[in-house]
Amino acid sequence: MEDKFDRLRLIRSANIGPVSYRQLIRRFGSASNALEMIPELASRGGSRAPRLADKTNIEEEMHAVEKLGARYLFLGDADYPYLLAELSNAPPAIIYRGNLSLFKKPMIAIVGARNASAAACRFARDLANGLISEGISVVSGLARGIDTAAHQGSVARSAVAVIAGGIDIHYPPENEQLQQQIARDGLLLAEQPPGTEPKARHFPYRNRIIAGVSCGTVVVEAAPKSGSLITARLAAETGRHVMAVPGSPLDPRSNGCNGLIRDGATLIQSVDDVIELISHFDDRAAGTDIPGDRLETSDHATKLQRSSAADINDKERHTLIALLGMTPVSVDELVRQSELSAASVQMALLELELAGRLTRHAGARVSLPS
Repeated sequence: MEDKFDRLRLIRSANIGPVSYRQLIRRFGSASNALEMIPELASRGGSRAPRLADKTNIEEEMHAVEKLGARYLFLGDADYPYLLAELSNAPPAIIYRGNLSLFKKPMIAIVGARNASAAACRFARDLANGLISEGISVVSGLARGIDTAAHQGSVARSAVAVIAGGIDIHYPPENEQLQQQIARDGLLLAEQPPGTEPKARHFPYRNRIIAGVSCGTVVVEAAPKSGSLITARLAAETGRHVMAVPGSPLDPRSNGCNGLIRDGATLIQSVDDVIELISHFDDRAAGTDIPGDRLETSDHATKLQRSSAADINDKERHTLIALLGMTPVSVDELVRQSELSAASVQMALLELELAGRLTRHAGARVSLPS
């Protein structure tokens, strides 16, 4: 229980995101050790230590989660979905209500337009119903339109919903009953603490979870630059299948799907099309160890603490900082241009992030804060 408290406190602290959280646990062996090392790391990054999450606030959050009948799932737990754990920015803590055994089934995401046509909603609903009949869990984001239709088609048995706000917040309001039914009969997931109202910045984080837990994503109607296309892009970046339902070129809601197909997404017209595609997916065994996420022994963690200050010297650190700017650049490019080891670059970036002097972007890119 104490370790879970420390893990939650770590991820709720300022300047610590999913990537830095994972690096801290991997390097120092436990959240407790990482919390102790943050002041030193931030100092080496050129600033005072970030504000650590207040212990009372963490206690109150954990009590609120328990009162709601929800639980925490932490990165590294045996029940944590192994496909999601493959993401470099996998959420360190998920709050859930419902049946975790749904993670043991193949999962397909169905996403699409909020202002979807009636025909598209019917297709999404029928597709979801057909998939669950084949033993496949269906995941979506509880938004209006296609998301709602997908949940309606799968809510009887295998609906999985990922929401952008707190697990106690119903958004959109008209889906309150549907959300409660999924929490009771399916699986409801939230990354944000209870009471968090969904904001625009939360939805891309939700989308990465939808894409991350799934072996493939089906897009049913999507306008260009929509959130559904972000989910499809995230699925492609993580090596998952991207599928799209074609539509009329005269309907702007079909432009996104038709564009995905033009760019290489698989055209989908039936449940059989989806099943045929995912049957070739690399079905890695659930429960596979996550490299570096198993807690280290206390002796090894202590050795890491003692040796951490020698990972990168000031000259190397300045060399790396000089390569950073306002334009995001990949970490791999920084390794090449700095001629430093990947471990040294990652350590320096971690120090800068804890000091509030680094912004992380999608695709393992970083920049100076704007």
